[in-house]
Amino acid sequence: MKTLFIGGIKSGKSQCAEKYALSHASEKPIYLATNEFFDKEMQSRVAHHKIQRADKFITYEEPQELYKCILTTNKLVLVECVSMWINNMLHYKQDESSMHEQMQKILQLKQNIVFVINDVSCCVVSENPLTRKFVDINGRLAQLLASECDEVYNIVAGISMKIK
Repeated sequence: MKTLFIGGIKSGKSQCAEKYALSHASEKPIYLATNEFFDKEMQSRVAHHKIQRADKFITYEEPQELYKCILTTNKLVLVECVSMWINNMLHYKQDESSMHEQMQKILQLKQNIVFVINDVSCCVVSENPLTRKFVDINGRLAQLLASECDEVYNIVAGISMKIK
């Protein structure tokens, strides 16, 4: 089973995805954290997420090689979050086709995976070329995930609505 949680920044999608993962896992699930500590504000966000999930998950930290990381386990995996992974891949000069290929391979895996991604589609077109590139890639990968996942939930103000 593949499941996607999509919502705006601070919409509550992470907490909803964590509850979902815990309720669908037969044993302690994997929390695949994609975030890297690029600045103090991000460190603060990560610290909040660690407190939120406490010891309910086994945490793996991997900013780029999600497929290889997920291959190492047969447990349910929560990928938190795909948008930060895209950010990392762009930071390390990876192109969109390599991101798409890796995500396609992940979607073919047999284990249960819960994906979290930011919905950044409700904004104005940025003047910054890198921001436009990120928004475009994030949108296309969100569409891929939504089309391939068995269930999709949209999160607004902490409320989860099943849309697929």
